[in-house]
Amino acid sequence: MSNSVSTLLTRNLHDVFGENDPKRRRATIDEIFNEDCVFYDPSKRVHHGREEIERVAGAIRATHPDFQYQIIAEPEELGNGGRIQWISGRQGEAPAYAGTDFIIARDGRIAAVYLFFDKLT
Repeated sequence: MSNSVSTLLTRNLHDVFGENDPKRRRATIDEIFNEDCVFYDPSKRVHHGREEIERVAGAIRATHPDFQYQIIAEPEELGNGGRIQWISGRQGEAPAYAGTDFIIARDGRIAAVYLFFDKLT
C-alpha cells in the first residue's frame, strides 16, 4: 500500500501517537512504517524499528491518555519528505505543548520521523 506523505504525517500523529488502543496503534505502525524505521525524539534519543515506535508511542500515551492532537497547519510535502505542525492538550483547555513532525518516506511508508517541540504562542 502506498500512502501520500500528507497521509503518513496525519496517520502518524492521530493513529499512532494519538491512539490509546495498543492493538489499533500496532496495526497502524505495521501499516505505515518501514520495518527499519527510525524515530528521533527531542531528547536526542534515536529509536530503531517498529517495536521501538510502539513502545515510545505507548509510553507517551500512558503519561497523558486524555490529550488530543490538533493539527494547526496543513501538512506540507517536499519530495519524499514532509512536515506537520500540531498542538496537544486536554479538550477545552489551553494546549500543553506544541510540535512539528518531519518525516522521510520510502515506498509509501515512513522511513524516519523527526519530532521537534515548538514554543507555544
